[in-house]
Amino acid sequence: MSETGNERPLVEVKGLKEYFDINIGFFRSKPLKAVDDVSFTINKGETLGLVGESGCGKTTVGRTILHLYKPTAGEVWYDGKLLKTDRDIQEFRKKATMVFQDPYSSLNPRMTVSDIVAEPLDVHHLCANAKEREERVLELLNYVGLNSEHASRYAHEFSGGQRQRIGIARALAVNPEFIVCDEPVSALDVSIQAQVINMFDDLQDKLGLTYLFIAHDLLVVRHISDRIAVMYLGKMVELADAGEIYDHPLHPYSRSLLSAVPIPDPKIARANKRIALTGDIPSPLNAPSGCPFRTRCPYATEQCAQSMPPFEEVEKGHFVACHRLKEIG
Repeated sequence: MSETGNERPLVEVKGLKEYFDINIGFFRSKPLKAVDDVSFTINKGETLGLVGESGCGKTTVGRTILHLYKPTAGEVWYDGKLLKTDRDIQEFRKKATMVFQDPYSSLNPRMTVSDIVAEPLDVHHLCANAKEREERVLELLNYVGLNSEHASRYAHEFSGGQRQRIGIARALAVNPEFIVCDEPVSALDVSIQAQVINMFDDLQDKLGLTYLFIAHDLLVVRHISDRIAVMYLGKMVELADAGEIYDHPLHPYSRSLLSAVPIPDPKIARANKRIALTGDIPSPLNAPSGCPFRTRCPYATEQCAQSMPPFEEVEKGHFVACHRLKEIG
């Protein structure tokens, strides 16, 4: 991955792999390749959108970057430093946090909102006394549109959108630079989604945040992302600027995904040809040889079965992994 200008990427992922051993009986196990040789960078102040079907490894990428899962292989660099030792990871977690997908299960029902938001402050000993802690909690709640009356209540007393705001306030507690947003609006009503997305935008401008924004809703991703990466079955298949990937998708899978995005104009929608994929997504436990998309790709040849195409830059800032790019372009 090339750097933008002379700027060093804030987050750099090189050859990341995350395999889980799955028991297949008679004391035998087989690796499930949830993330298989993924590389990308995220620049400071940028939002990188990560999209793909359910089960493609998006969430695992986010969790592995934060070392919630120990990487099977590969490297994660943060601000020019390789995350290697436990001390590196502990320091990194003061600068990087996560907003989880489900606002119902990610908040402790036995803790007040004040204690939920203050938990990272307590873990990292960031407040000198109870007064400072309380002031910081109220400041964080104010950031996400909640007030002091909400601090003494419990999570079950709030709506889904408000719970997600509490989760975001907790993520902001350590004053992070980088946040992994794991499908943060997919469990919310559409009317609430827009409010939360706009809040992410406002917080980014106000606090100078950098996001890895994981989602399967392409309209949401386009609204918030500077660049978009497309994943399929543990592999990165395309990466480009948001506008470029929407206007000129090059990989057959990206084209299929984008053809399914609803268009509000009826005339354009009728003229838009839907690219339907045949077959089901294969199991990552028994992934196809070569290119993982070949079993559903109308352009696949014998070469696609023999080797995985390299993930390479075909135009400035536009990376694609496809053997048949020249023929289908």
